[in-house]
Amino acid sequence: MGDTIFALASARGKAGVAVFRVSGPIAVASVGRLCAVPERMGLRRLVWGEVLDEALVLRFAAGASFTGEEVVELQVHGSLAVIRVVSEALLAVGLRPAEAGEFTRRALENGRLDLARVEGLADLVDAETEAQRRQALRVFSGAIGARAEGWRAKLIRAAALIEATIDFADEDVPVDVTPEVLELIETLQAELRAEIAGSVVAERVRDGFEVAIIGAPNVGKSTLLNALAGREAAITSEVAGTTRDVIEVRMDLGGLAVTLLDTAGLRETEDRVEAIGVARALKRAEQADLRVFLLSAPDEELMMAPLAGDVVVLGKGDLRGDGVSGLTGQGVDELVARVRAELEARAAGAGVMTRARHRYAMVAAVEALEIAANRVRVAGAELVAEELRQAGRALDVLVGRVDVENLLDEIFSSFCIGK
Repeated sequence: MGDTIFALASARGKAGVAVFRVSGPIAVASVGRLCAVPERMGLRRLVWGEVLDEALVLRFAAGASFTGEEVVELQVHGSLAVIRVVSEALLAVGLRPAEAGEFTRRALENGRLDLARVEGLADLVDAETEAQRRQALRVFSGAIGARAEGWRAKLIRAAALIEATIDFADEDVPVDVTPEVLELIETLQAELRAEIAGSVVAERVRDGFEVAIIGAPNVGKSTLLNALAGREAAITSEVAGTTRDVIEVRMDLGGLAVTLLDTAGLRETEDRVEAIGVARALKRAEQADLRVFLLSAPDEELMMAPLAGDVVVLGKGDLRGDGVSGLTGQGVDELVARVRAELEARAAGAGVMTRARHRYAMVAAVEALEIAANRVRVAGAELVAEELRQAGRALDVLVGRVDVENLLDEIFSSFCIGK
């Protein structure tokens, strides 16, 4: 029998309502020392030596709560004084303060969530943009588990056919199972490869896209960044080479999380400090998901060439009549629309797998299936069965059935105390 824990599940600080969550085998009995716990929900006075507050008390039976345990929630008035005295009373009745992510960890241990859904919940709590919210909600709703179960069904069918040939190795098997096994393996490989490709984009939606603004010195990059950020994020000057390091600004662009990068002006220079800035600019620009090339002339050539999808515009449009000007706002809306359209097109290809560990598990499954397919073609049922088991084990990693104990502390440490 584990400890019964409690935590403030709402944000700290003055508010209209504060929510305490209590979970564990003696949740009802413990809260019952402060008030008469209702069967489901009721308004109760909390008393510990004196009246502490009037609270809405909610009761959740074991097996029907978020954690899978007996749970009681107290919705009290959100003043700092009320939060303090209720916390002290819960400690006094013998409850233990919860650790970060402990409620969610109990939900995992009690089979209420799989690991992928836990990760989706973490992403949902941290979501900054609409795209991140939708993606996190899809994962939290069990999309990864459903996908993994579909793949497992194909593996089980292929393994059953292979096992049958092993069991009846000394007899004449009336049907050659090789074509069906190969079809199952090849279908599964195709689905996994498609999801692997989509996982790269899904991870960018989750972490945010990087867009680098690059160009020659004094072409208006920092002014443009400030205009897009809506604040003075970068120092602007008529002196060429003002920006020496990469300046980052996080923003919501049409529901997508985007980090804008203002970089040092690209030019050959003998100034050692500026040269370091140029090298960093080139490196970050190469790593970015998208680059906005700000040119001083239509035929200008910089130290790197645009890639597919990059945006090329003329800078200081206020001085030339065309192009983009961060100073006056000329062409900025059109530039934002182009960047947004390109990133939205990429985000449309996002799969349901959102983390690097998901991708590694799928890659391992594909590699095992590749070996299995080769062995099916050259015979050797026992070895084929083992590779299919390896593929199944890799897919089990997705939902946390195996080989994830070392990840749990890291995952749950990112949760707030009340979750």
